[in-house]
Amino acid sequence: MAETTYFPHRLILAGAIVSGVLLALAVHMLGVRYGLDLGGLWRKDTSEFMPAGAAIAWWLIATVGFSGGYFTANLMHSAASGQIPQRMRQFLIAVGVLILAGAGQAASAPSPIPTVSGVLAGLAALCLGAVMAFCGSHFALRKA
Repeated sequence: MAETTYFPHRLILAGAIVSGVLLALAVHMLGVRYGLDLGGLWRKDTSEFMPAGAAIAWWLIATVGFSGGYFTANLMHSAASGQIPQRMRQFLIAVGVLILAGAGQAASAPSPIPTVSGVLAGLAALCLGAVMAFCGSHFALRKA
């Protein structure tokens, strides 16, 4: 019978954070393409207090960052012991590649939001995704 091997928790944590941040940034880029931008918070021309698209974008990025970190940490922890079937691994890799390819396509198009607002929104999405991916992966590793 094969021995169970474990990755160091710091390696799993780092991998899960990177994966969660990449997924959060991909969702941010795709969201901007469909009108869900964080830059709506810094606009002066709107009469509303906070645009609904900006609030939805915050929650969407936070949810994807947290769940991406959580599920990646769980998958990396169980993959080290050989508990994930080969077909499931291939499916997860294909889904990840498709999401990142869609985000790359969305990022290559001209941005519909102003430059300074877009940079601030990108940095905010990066920070939010990193914090939420850390929280998700930390909770997954404490459970494991």
